[in-house]
Parts: sequence; C-alpha cells; structure tokens
Amino acid sequence: QVHLVESGGGQVQAGGSLRLSCAASGRTVDDYYIGWFRQAPGKEREFVAGIHFDPYYAGSVKGRFSISRDTAKNTVYLQMNSLKSEDTAVYYCATSPTIGRWDTPSDYTYWGQGTQVTVSS
Repeated sequence: QVHLVESGGGQVQAGGSLRLSCAASGRTVDDYYIGWFRQAPGKEREFVAGIHFDPYYAGSVKGRFSISRDTAKNTVYLQMNSLKSEDTAVYYCATSPTIGRWDTPSDYTYWGQGTQVTVSS
C-alpha cells in the first residue's frame, strides 16, 4: 500500500519559481519509481519528470525543472524555475513498483490528489 500527497502548488508570475513536494508513505521512494505529471483543463495528462536511480525530464521542462529525492524524509521534490504560462496545470506525482514506460501515465499504479500550479504573465 502506497499513499502519495503533493504540496507546494500556488500562483506565481512568469519567470518565478515553485517547489513541489511529493510525500510518500507505505514504501520508501528509493524502492519505487516516482514520476511527476501535469494536466491542464481540456488537455491530456503529460509527463514532466521522473526519478528512480537517475532523473528524466520532458523536453519542455529540461533545463528549468529539477527532480530530487530525500530518502530520509521519504519525499520527492520538483523544483520549478523560469516558469511560463504554459506550465499552468494540476501537477500529480505517481509511483509504481515496476515501470514499463516512465513517461506513460497508464504504466503507473498509485497517484496523489494533485496540486494546482498557476503561472500568470
């Protein structure tokens, strides 16, 4: 049994920064692959970043976002810098004991409730 809780979302001006947190319980984040996804209204859920042994990033956020893991706190973070209006979405963290395609939502087993990120111009 794994539970995920996202936090850290909010409203920020373009060019600003936010740090999202994904707190896991029931299993250490070191044992499961953790992915961050986002979904804007009317759009499909898309991969943002993921980490197990190494980090992976979507091309749209590479160089601006950074994913990290704190094993002691059983938490994964997503540091978001140089935010753009296009980054506005609900951000979700997800995990699975095994993963087939790290950028595919259907390959994840457990999901958090999501946290809203709004970037204004």
